[in-house]
Amino acid sequence: MPPRPRPPRPRGSLPYDKPPLSLDELVDRLADRGLRIPDPNRARRHLQHIGYYRISPYTIPFRHGEPDHEFREGTAFDDVLDLYTFDRALRLLVLDALERVEVAVRTALTDHMSTTYGDPHWYMRSRHFGDSRRHTRLLKIVRDTCDERLRGAPETGEDSLVHRSALEHYLTTYGSPELPPSWLMVETLTIGQLAGAYRNLGRRADRTAVAKNLGLTTPVLESWMQTYVRARNICAHHGRLWNVGLGVYPAIPTTPAISWLQGADSLPERSRKRLYPVLVSLQSVLGSVSPGSGWARRLHNLLSTRPQMNLRGMGVPDGWAADDFWRPHLLP
Repeated sequence: MPPRPRPPRPRGSLPYDKPPLSLDELVDRLADRGLRIPDPNRARRHLQHIGYYRISPYTIPFRHGEPDHEFREGTAFDDVLDLYTFDRALRLLVLDALERVEVAVRTALTDHMSTTYGDPHWYMRSRHFGDSRRHTRLLKIVRDTCDERLRGAPETGEDSLVHRSALEHYLTTYGSPELPPSWLMVETLTIGQLAGAYRNLGRRADRTAVAKNLGLTTPVLESWMQTYVRARNICAHHGRLWNVGLGVYPAIPTTPAISWLQGADSLPERSRKRLYPVLVSLQSVLGSVSPGSGWARRLHNLLSTRPQMNLRGMGVPDGWAADDFWRPHLLP
């Protein structure tokens, strides 16, 4: 039985009575708290296009703390902007790795199940799943996507460079089966729905085979996919990533068959609930599904420019790149 959902926490009781502030007022607020702003017009432009409340979390490392939110002496607006820009670059880099991993999971799932059972519509059969209710929800997700596509305007191209999607082609060409084959089905799922479909496979041998295709074991893939769902949501919604608490973290492999950090002190306890083990897990999968990738080098190039404050916030230990796990991937 799946665990019961946690009941919602009680709502607060205070009324929200904070007035909206103009850009000039927001710039003045930062200056009044001790932030050096040599060019208020430039700061105003950045706040106009980024948003005060999006950039506010990046001021926290530069402040003394509550209750006055005062900035440490000498902190400038460009220090905050630089941290925001770094986090954006980090999100894009992580999103690139997540895309490759997600695509690899989709492919491993549909290829194994379709060929093993000789059935391109295997996912429509409840016998392949452990929880019938979750299976019913999966079918509803796919059916709703198909219905929405058919209610929409036809996908037609005006030239040879624009083509109908494969889903549009299936729905407007074939009458049965009602739903598309597996390799189209997986493309309709979010990464969270994909992770749920994998976890709900009824046979351990199927889950094992999919995980093995990625160089992982079943428990590790299930754990890492939970983490990737959270990380991808942050990246997709342009949230703060470098020092955020994800809430779910990748399981540490206990078998040498899975590529992982080698040094005895390569993952200090303080780093385990930071972003660093997520980065390690992504490279571990990339080593299997995209061994020629330069992702690790791009990560190293980004982190090598950052101060220790950034690396500590991510849980990256000193000398991280010298670990035998990373070194082969950092060679030109």
